[in-house]
Amino acid sequence: MLHGEALDHLDEAVRLARAHGLVELEIWARSSRAMTRLEVGRASAARHDVNGALRALAGAKVGEVSDVEHLDALLLSQITVLDHHAGHLQRAEEGHRAVARHPGASDDLAARAMNNVAFLLSQRGAFAEALRWADLAVVRSARAGEALHGQVLQTRAWVEARAGQLTRSLRDFEEAALVCERAGLPRGEQYTDYADAMRELRLFAEAEQASLHALDEFVSAGAGLMEVETRVRLAETRLLAGDLRGAEEAALTAIEVARRQKRTEWRLRASIVALGARFKRGEVTPAGVREARAAARALEVRGSLESAAEAYLQVGRSALAIGQRRTAEADLGSAARLSAGGPLLSRVRGRVAAALIGTLRDEPRLVLAECRAGLRDLARHRAALPTMELRALASGHGADLGDIGLGALLRQGSPAAVLRWMERTRAAAMLGRLPVEPMAPERNARPSYSHDLVGSARETRPAVINDDDGVDRLRRSSWTREVVRPGTGSHEVPGLGRIRDALAGRVLVELGQHDGRYVAVVVTSRDVRVAEVCDVAEIDEHLRALVFALRRLADPRSAAAAEAARVSAMRRLDLMRAALLDPLRLAPDDELVITPVGRLHGVPWSGLHRGPVSLAPSATAWVRTAEEPIGHGAPVLVAGPGLVGAGEEVEALQRVHPDALLLGAAESSAERVVDAVAGADLAHLACHGVLRSDNPMFSAVVLADGPLTVQELHRAGVAPRRLVLASCHSGADVSYAGNELLGLVAAMLSRGTAGVVASIAAVPDVEVVDLMLGLHRRLAAGETMARALHGARGEIDRSTPAGFVNWCTFSAHGAG
Repeated sequence: MLHGEALDHLDEAVRLARAHGLVELEIWARSSRAMTRLEVGRASAARHDVNGALRALAGAKVGEVSDVEHLDALLLSQITVLDHHAGHLQRAEEGHRAVARHPGASDDLAARAMNNVAFLLSQRGAFAEALRWADLAVVRSARAGEALHGQVLQTRAWVEARAGQLTRSLRDFEEAALVCERAGLPRGEQYTDYADAMRELRLFAEAEQASLHALDEFVSAGAGLMEVETRVRLAETRLLAGDLRGAEEAALTAIEVARRQKRTEWRLRASIVALGARFKRGEVTPAGVREARAAARALEVRGSLESAAEAYLQVGRSALAIGQRRTAEADLGSAARLSAGGPLLSRVRGRVAAALIGTLRDEPRLVLAECRAGLRDLARHRAALPTMELRALASGHGADLGDIGLGALLRQGSPAAVLRWMERTRAAAMLGRLPVEPMAPERNARPSYSHDLVGSARETRPAVINDDDGVDRLRRSSWTREVVRPGTGSHEVPGLGRIRDALAGRVLVELGQHDGRYVAVVVTSRDVRVAEVCDVAEIDEHLRALVFALRRLADPRSAAAAEAARVSAMRRLDLMRAALLDPLRLAPDDELVITPVGRLHGVPWSGLHRGPVSLAPSATAWVRTAEEPIGHGAPVLVAGPGLVGAGEEVEALQRVHPDALLLGAAESSAERVVDAVAGADLAHLACHGVLRSDNPMFSAVVLADGPLTVQELHRAGVAPRRLVLASCHSGADVSYAGNELLGLVAAMLSRGTAGVVASIAAVPDVEVVDLMLGLHRRLAAGETMARALHGARGEIDRSTPAGFVNWCTFSAHGAG
């Protein structure tokens, strides 16, 4: 039954009950009508009904009401729910506690009250007590039926996510979904809770998709109360994900819906999101800042302290953008004050506010103290997460702290201090070694990929994984199985002496990004210096043009088109060399170790420098690869299916490595490849590559029984000492906020692989054999990956399209 029709019936029930003096029926009818009115956003009318029911109960004669205590508990619960939705959170918490203790409260009422106490405690950061109340609610709800039990499990999962107990949280979400499905419940609130948890984990695509599913359910059901809340959450998710137009559109819609419903708190929250979108587009106005400041103050007065803190931070940053330094400092101070007792991630944002105050006052010691404290908190949060992927995404919460601290050190710090800071704020997620997990027994249930395996190039179109059930099941199950080594989550940054020992005469170029420009710390055997490099936008333009040219060269339409693409690519390489390397004053033949940042991970560095080049996510990661022990297992050579040149390639390589284990296209099942490669000193995979730029942990190499994902390789602990990936896009790792990196190369290095050779683009199939033979001859002679690749590239004929692509796109990673 639709809400409008239900309200018509309830209006008639109240009228008839009053006309005939049926007091108990009037109370029940008013109670039901109150909650129905609340669901459609008519909060004032709902409160009027509950107050009317309370008056009827107070005036009832003996015998007119059969269960006074239960009705008293019910109406107390409804008044409390109204307070809760109106933003009177302290009063609501007291009311929920009273309902939970009320002698007339049924299992249903008591469980809901306990559930709401847990929710409110979590919102203000009292996680230990929140979890105790959530556990009580789960036990009590089990006696009240599966419908409520499923909802309470969802709340506990949400609380656990905010408390950093991700393994428990994801298991509870799974159990809640099963219970709700058995109970035949609509999935709107389940989607909403799941979206909230995913947003906390910075899994924005999942959060947005869940919010859209929830919105569809609420709109079709006419549930206006939940509709406006979901629209605000959707806007917040899009803002965090960088979809500024989508965020503002969702926020403005939410403002209109909230205004019609007189839902002040949600209207205020939506207005802050709209300001945030305008701020990131550079469209802030004094009037907009004044309006948002009033919204922040109103949220604070209403007791929504976490929302108020975020609002003040946004207002302060916006005020700074238009030069209102004095009022900005006051706003940032309010954000820092209100965040102090909140959840961990809210406290991290409070540290951002305090660090910005230090920047305004030109107090670098204050700036760095706040940034360090926030990053320590974030490191503890990150350490609680069960996979490399989630830890990498979590680092995005500290991106602002890293940038603010780097700015302070660039202004006043030594080059060594700048290097230490850069190291502290990059690739932290991959530096903690994880225990090796056995392959999951349900391997064959991997999600299916849609790709074209036909053609002469080792290129496949980006895989399309059927949304979203298979991927979510696999990813959620892997989250709950992987184990985290206990600790604080911080990693040791090696000193300059240890870095120089690992470099062994090479030159380290560690790149960073601040205020729209790239900067570099250059470490030689003689000195350490900071260099200004170039604008970020300049490299973005060159890189886009280069990638386009390489795609045309990998599949040329004609000789003339290929030559035009090659000339264009060479020009872009020259321009990038001038922008990125010339300011560093390097010798042409220096052997470089480069640690890129952001989009610079997609630059073909080997094509920019005359000497050998090796890449690493960080200097710390490089040092680890340099200290890896020498491997002793026989080489492993693998040919994947559907490639004309793969069989020829591995057979030719077996002549270079006579003791190698060779797995042909028909033999290269995932299980055999994983078992063989895991202990090898050197492994070579000649396979199709499947790129998932939206989720690099699901990029894959295609084997005889289907795609083997990065996620599966990482969980299995596969770490040959050296790995050659003659596959398309195998080196195309993806950079995330917080200077984190995800993809096949990062996953291998994090597990202990000391050296990888991989390509950032499509690889011509047959023509790559010559490059691989040259590489492996040098590896067999004892050269490092970087020097072997450098020598092999020197033998390539760059005048042909395939030769140029192979020369340009392969890079060495690590010291092996």
